Amino acid sequence: MKTGPEECLRNEEPCQALPHWPPYLAGFALGIVLLGSFCVLGAGLGASGGIARFAAWAEHALIPQHVASSAYFGNWFSKGAAHVLKYYLVAMAAGTVIGAFFSAVGSRRVRPGVERGPNISSASRLWLALVGGILVGFASRLARGCTSGQALTGTAMLFTGSIVFLVCLFLGGYATAWFVRRQWL
Repeated sequence: MKTGPEECLRNEEPCQALPHWPPYLAGFALGIVLLGSFCVLGAGLGASGGIARFAAWAEHALIPQHVASSAYFGNWFSKGAAHVLKYYLVAMAAGTVIGAFFSAVGSRRVRPGVERGPNISSASRLWLALVGGILVGFASRLARGCTSGQALTGTAMLFTGSIVFLVCLFLGGYATAWFVRRQWL
């Protein structure tokens, strides 16, 4: 059995993955990253702001008149505004994707495939993931923030609304899981 990252990428033989970090250690490390973000940038972490700016940039490349006339995206492209991608959350989103890839390679967990239960097809799983992603993306922009911004940054600042949101998020997740649990059994 091969164990090096470069051998695992070739998928010639099964690879032995390294163990996951203990959750408390990973949570502590995430807290240090959040503290560093507050100290260096004066702001917390989030994901939807960077993704929204990247989407606005891509849409502006295709149909600039539509984006410029948008009440939501238009001011990002007004004269005198900094380039839409010059924003710390854009760098954070890119760093998250790049860092996750290198982490997966380093821990020998790069295996192309679709995670799914035995009772759902790969195509159905991908469609459900796409629809869910669109709904979450729309809701996060409608709420002016995503779950990571609310849960991490908001609760770190002891915002009552963020704490209530986090409790409701977990309760809603557990309640919803009951309805789709057969897909994963």
